[in-house]
Amino acid sequence: MTRSRLLGALTVAAIAATVALLGGVFHNSPSAPASALAGSQSAEDFKAGFALNASTSALILSLQSTLRSTPGDEHSWALLGLAYQQRARETGDPSYYTKSEGSLRRAAALDGKDYLVYSGLGSLALSRHRFRVALAYGREAHRLAPTIARNYGVIGDALVELGRYRDAFHDFDVMSRLRPSLASYARVSYGRELLGQTGRATKAMKLAIDAATDTIEPTAWTHVQLGKLFFNHGRYAAAAREDRFALRVFPGYAYGLDALAQAEAALGHTAQAISLEHRAVAAIPLPQYVAFLGDLYRASGRPLLARRQYALIGAIEQLLHANGVRTDLEIALFQVDHGIDLEGALRRARVGRAERPSIDGDDVLAWALARTGHCGEALAYSKQALRLGTRDSLKFFHRGMIERCLGHRSVARAWFTRALRLNPQFSVLWPPVARRLAR
Repeated sequence: MTRSRLLGALTVAAIAATVALLGGVFHNSPSAPASALAGSQSAEDFKAGFALNASTSALILSLQSTLRSTPGDEHSWALLGLAYQQRARETGDPSYYTKSEGSLRRAAALDGKDYLVYSGLGSLALSRHRFRVALAYGREAHRLAPTIARNYGVIGDALVELGRYRDAFHDFDVMSRLRPSLASYARVSYGRELLGQTGRATKAMKLAIDAATDTIEPTAWTHVQLGKLFFNHGRYAAAAREDRFALRVFPGYAYGLDALAQAEAALGHTAQAISLEHRAVAAIPLPQYVAFLGDLYRASGRPLLARRQYALIGAIEQLLHANGVRTDLEIALFQVDHGIDLEGALRRARVGRAERPSIDGDDVLAWALARTGHCGEALAYSKQALRLGTRDSLKFFHRGMIERCLGHRSVARAWFTRALRLNPQFSVLWPPVARRLAR
């Protein structure tokens, strides 16, 4: 593999690495948070570097061999740092983030003017949910290479998570003009979904699929994202079709197994959903997968098995924290949903929202406030969470619960009805509650 092809393969390494560990706790929110796209690069890069028989492990071994003979090769250290980020995505092992940081720091010590190092550090910071740090690294990468599309992606991803949507969407537009690609189309799709433009979001994600036609993982990933778009708007059979296609392209793909499990659960195929989610957890034991499996057990009347799954979340959180990943917002949402230490969850939600003042941060804090009786304050954050016009049944449900807490029963029923009309099976836990309260 040539050096340019290796660069292509590894600069895409974080196509969804930042969602791989905890970003996806927002299981039924818009399809792929911007941080899930961090560091992604063009379809051309994927096609050049990720040949059908390529593997990240092989790329890592190749780079390690190069560095044993030429330890002063700065560029190989940078590429190795990006490869470790991709490996974290593939395995769910956050220790690869620590390895990535070590490699990127070594590259920076050898050459402090390589934009790829700062871009890689930016995508690593996004993976760890350190969005202000990511923004600073992205801007430094842009200063060094102002015409490189990747740098706009890192900056835009950070801005989305910091709630600065106008600036983020501008950067995504610039990125797509500089280099139309899987990475830019996926970001455009996500931005459109945030704005409630479902049809246009779907069109952009289909363009992303077209841009990844001869590669394995990127093709599978984009089909999963399109499936999530369908799922979030109640099109479960269409979602399952995309997820199955992803699994044909990439057998055993954990993200495809998890997405298909959600679609099967929504279609009423609980046993099939449990089987699929077991396989996803076995492949990559991510906390969102473990929590979803627990919810499936809970909904099917097996509370002991559910509790066993939920008990694993704490250990996974500790592992993430040890490798620099912030999880306050995601763990707060899990705790609030499951009635675990609600006051502690509220404290977590406040910390998490301060780190991530996005519509997701607003929504989790609103939900935590509502569940602890602070419903007036919750309403203000819920309004912020819906300020873009995002069509998200879970956010609609939370708003309904807040309005009901405030005694606004007719307004609450309207929100519950809206959530159910958009996506009748928007979660395992809450649709029965929404249906009961909508009457």
